[in-house]
Parts: sequence; structure tokens; C-alpha cells
Amino acid sequence: MENAVLTAIKERRSIRKYKKEQISDEQLKAILEAATYAPTGQGKQSPVMVVVQKPELIEKLSRLNAGVMGSDGDPFYGAPTVVVVLADSARGTCVEDGSLVMGTLLLAAHAVGVDSCWIHRAREVFETPEGKELLKEWGLSDNYIGIGNCILGYRDCEYPEPKERKKDYIIYA
Repeated sequence: MENAVLTAIKERRSIRKYKKEQISDEQLKAILEAATYAPTGQGKQSPVMVVVQKPELIEKLSRLNAGVMGSDGDPFYGAPTVVVVLADSARGTCVEDGSLVMGTLLLAAHAVGVDSCWIHRAREVFETPEGKELLKEWGLSDNYIGIGNCILGYRDCEYPEPKERKKDYIIYA
């Protein structure tokens, strides 16, 4: 049984090289709106999405993220948009809620012709003094934890082939 959603799930790939060209406001709005419909525990909607398109702020977030890895590379691969997903740690399902938002962002991006990748280390970044200062600037309390960074843009590389699925992925009990 195939349909557009199942096809998008199978076809979407993580992209790790981007053009400088910014995505359209229409695409961004569609992606973000879709993510607001991601399931959350008890429908409490604990996550927030911070949209970053200012190059200097992307550079700062990239530097902080790379610092967590002990690297000086760009973990955002030159993407012109970063959506930082944070969630209120007072909610017991904050990580799951934010992860569903991240997954929805990735699928929605693919659906509207935008490439994406989930970049980790948001939790560590927003535990640093600089990260906590950003939370404050964005009007968020220290309760918020980083779930992930969804980078968005147009790929500047070949579209990757899917990896073969492992044989024991599904177990019927």
C-alpha cells in the first residue's frame, strides 16, 4: 500500500551540503505549520521552534555546536536556515515531544521541496552559559532543553541513495 506520506518517508534523506540560497517564506511557513501538528504527550505542546536565518546567529550556533564535538568545522553544512527545537523539561514527555516535532519538520521539508538534516548536540549547547543566554534572549526559561537543530536549504550535492534496511528491523511477537 503506497501513498504520498509513505513515499515521502521512504524517499527523504539527510543532506550535508547546502547552497547559500535561502528557502522561500512560503516553504518555511508550510514546514513550520506542519510541525505544530506533531503529536505531543497529552496534547500539551511542550516544544518550541526558534527559526534562525541571520547568518551571524547561525555562525554562533554552529560554533557552539562544533565546540561540543571538539571541532572547528560547520556542523550545519552551510544551510541557510536552522530551526532549533527546544522543549520544556517540566513535561515528562519533552524529549519525545520535541523528537516528533523534529521528525515532522524533516518530512514536511521534503514534501515542499526543501532538503534537511537533524543536527544533534542541541541539549549540550543549551546547557552552556552562552546557550542559556540565548534562551533568555528568546524569552524562554532555563527549563527549556535542546532537542535538535533542523537545518533547511537546497542541497549542493547528489541526492543520497538509501542504505539497505537491516534484516532484523521488525520482530513479530
